[in-house]
Amino acid sequence: MTPSNRTSASRHAAKTTILFTVLGVALIASILVSAGTGQLGVPPQEVLGSLLHRIGIDWLPMPSHPAGDQTLWAIRFPRVSMAALVGAGLAVSGLLMQAIFGNPLAEPGVIGISSGAAVGAGLAIVFGLTIFGEWTTAILAFIFGLGATLIVYAMSRADGKTEVVTLVLTGIAVNAIGGAGIALLTFLGDTQSREQIVFWQLGSLAGSRWSQVLIIAPIIAIGLLAAYIAAHKLDLLALGERNARHLGVNVEALRITMIFVVALLVGASVAFAGIISFVGLVIPHLMRMVLGPAHLPLVTASALGGALLLTLADLAARTLVPMADMPIGMLTALVGGPFFFWLLRRTRKRSGGWG
Repeated sequence: MTPSNRTSASRHAAKTTILFTVLGVALIASILVSAGTGQLGVPPQEVLGSLLHRIGIDWLPMPSHPAGDQTLWAIRFPRVSMAALVGAGLAVSGLLMQAIFGNPLAEPGVIGISSGAAVGAGLAIVFGLTIFGEWTTAILAFIFGLGATLIVYAMSRADGKTEVVTLVLTGIAVNAIGGAGIALLTFLGDTQSREQIVFWQLGSLAGSRWSQVLIIAPIIAIGLLAAYIAAHKLDLLALGERNARHLGVNVEALRITMIFVVALLVGASVAFAGIISFVGLVIPHLMRMVLGPAHLPLVTASALGGALLLTLADLAARTLVPMADMPIGMLTALVGGPFFFWLLRRTRKRSGGWG
């Protein structure tokens, strides 16, 4: 390795370390502030004191309010944990989608996987399906989300390549069909079912419980582990399908495996939090702009960035309007929509037009 290459590598390593540190510290700070914010306010040092007390460390004061500790562990911490897990899962799923489709415009919400998963969850709600016990909603969301992804993948392939325009247009069609399915289920359901379906469409973390966190946490962990394992192969895939095959990568097997991983991550997230768009588009692209194309550090950065974004979005959803809980999916769309518009124009300009 030449001196210039060593210098470049050390600079990149330093940049990566700084980014991870900033994201990690910001995530911890956002968790402490979010957990302490609400009708019953708890200062960050008392929130941290409550956390440390649970592991036997009594360095900081416990919540001074008599109901403070109970409020944190029964209501706040489950919701904040769900926000961090769902944000990490959606961001990494977006990174994987962009890797396997080979373009920065791919995102679970844009290409229809979220609406497909919501239809599966809606079926479980309206018809009271319990064939998989407490996992029924999540499993049906996974199956329908996977089906939507496979349709988009098959329709966007032409001459061994994935076409960006076809990808986006097929995603629009799948979203339209998913929207029609959700509307039909809303029509067929009773009042309680309709309220739950509205939850899926708007996205919300209200009512998150530890039992839900314990279900989604291992799913997100499995998805992240699979992304780490596949990172090197995704780097090779970025060189082009032909080059990747010459280097020993089974491209189609890799794509199918990653599609299953994405469907697992998004299906679980949608099952418990509803449709939350654009997290998987904004975060991976921003991290790639800072770190470059290598997927191993991108998985970590995207997970941290996604967790941070959704934790802050959930905090905003609870505090922007007094005595109200705004839909978190609406807030992420307000941020992600303009970003997607900018990214679309930037990609079109770089390619010299779509024609």
